[in-house]
Amino acid sequence: MEKIESFKVNHKLLKRGIYVSRKDYNEKGEVIATTFDIRMKEPNREPVINIAELHTIEHLGATFLRNHDKYKKKTIYFGPMGCRTGFYVIFKGDLESKDILNIMKEMYEFMSNFEGDIPGADEFSCGNYLDQNLPMAKYESKKFLEEILNNIKNENMNYPN
Repeated sequence: MEKIESFKVNHKLLKRGIYVSRKDYNEKGEVIATTFDIRMKEPNREPVINIAELHTIEHLGATFLRNHDKYKKKTIYFGPMGCRTGFYVIFKGDLESKDILNIMKEMYEFMSNFEGDIPGADEFSCGNYLDQNLPMAKYESKKFLEEILNNIKNENMNYPN
């Protein structure tokens, strides 16, 4: 079997940041969607995000994007990576990391400051609604916002060779 693109990234050198993971094309060869790797943790070098806060960030991030005036129609998907070092977000169109920096800052600011009931964290709406951790989700979001998004460098937006 051929190795998929995300497994070809050198995780030994990968830093926290926003990376173009892949682009999907239509039959005419036009880019129709861009998948981004939102890497909140350095792989294999720092502790991963615990399931409860990962779950909460998923609920908050997806709700934020699907209610955003500009991005609700551009958002295809927001969800966690299996390795628990970050998230994938898929937007319609041919985009680069710099194109989504402002919406990521806005989303992480929203999650950092969120108060109240976690959207969709109830028995009717979620298959594992009790497994949530808002205080740690806020902590992880604020850490990523302050340490990476607010001071982003080129090395945090382009995969290492």
